[in-house]
Amino acid sequence: MTMIKSMTGFGRCEVAEGTRKITVEMKSVNHRYLDINIKMPKKLNFFETAIRNELKNYIQRGKVDVFISYEDVAEANVCVKYNRDLAAEYMKYLWKMSEDFSLDNDVRVSTLSRYPEVLTMEEQTVDEEELWQFLEKAVRGAAEAFVETRIREGENIRDDLLSKLNAMLAGVSFIEHRAPEMIEEYRQKLRDKVKELLEDTQIDEGRLLMEVTIFADKVCVDEELVRLKSHIATTKDSLLEGGSVGRKLDFLAQEMNREANTILSKTTDLETSNRAIELKTEIEKVREQIQNIE
Repeated sequence: MTMIKSMTGFGRCEVAEGTRKITVEMKSVNHRYLDINIKMPKKLNFFETAIRNELKNYIQRGKVDVFISYEDVAEANVCVKYNRDLAAEYMKYLWKMSEDFSLDNDVRVSTLSRYPEVLTMEEQTVDEEELWQFLEKAVRGAAEAFVETRIREGENIRDDLLSKLNAMLAGVSFIEHRAPEMIEEYRQKLRDKVKELLEDTQIDEGRLLMEVTIFADKVCVDEELVRLKSHIATTKDSLLEGGSVGRKLDFLAQEMNREANTILSKTTDLETSNRAIELKTEIEKVREQIQNIE
């Protein structure tokens, strides 16, 4: 069974090898689509597309913030380069200037070293494949921890939703059983009212039956109840099947709300109205929870 995942989660992984250390932290909140925001050192910018592609294997929806830090204690990737040929060129012209203008050549090593390009700081070429393997290990570790927290929270959401859906079914069942009683009560009230108005005159049973039929047609919510039960059943099945079902469940919750509104607008019975209002309240709670599902 594929698990239901919450859209809120957190994951962290730290990988250290030799003098290098990479830390990856991830956190997410609800979002309609997948929105990944990565903050990392410029040195790692080259890998941004690869990181995004890797994360898409773990996440389908949510606003995800990723923080990556990189340390190299030895700083072995930086070296000083000495350009002897250029230094010799400088010295040749300095001696020439000394002869031309009868001046002492007072250049010291410390002076010459500061001349442009004589000594330069140079970053050694990084083995990109090796660095990616190092970085990928940290990204995967953080993503796996991140998914675990989403699954744990998702299980809690699923259990809560199933409980709410079962409570809704009880409300639907009440309205189903109440509907025929409501029509019979209306029939009796109508009979009593007509009898009171006509006193001893014979009641026209045909006309009475017609009035009751018109009333029953106006307040009939059979179709709405059938659709509502179907939506509840589909929602429960989707929760148990798991996967990225958030959008589907949100649509079903909207449809459930539509049916509950129609039931409420048709009913003339206080008990049924109260149950329909309770149904709407539960559906709203369900919809709020569904917003947290990936």
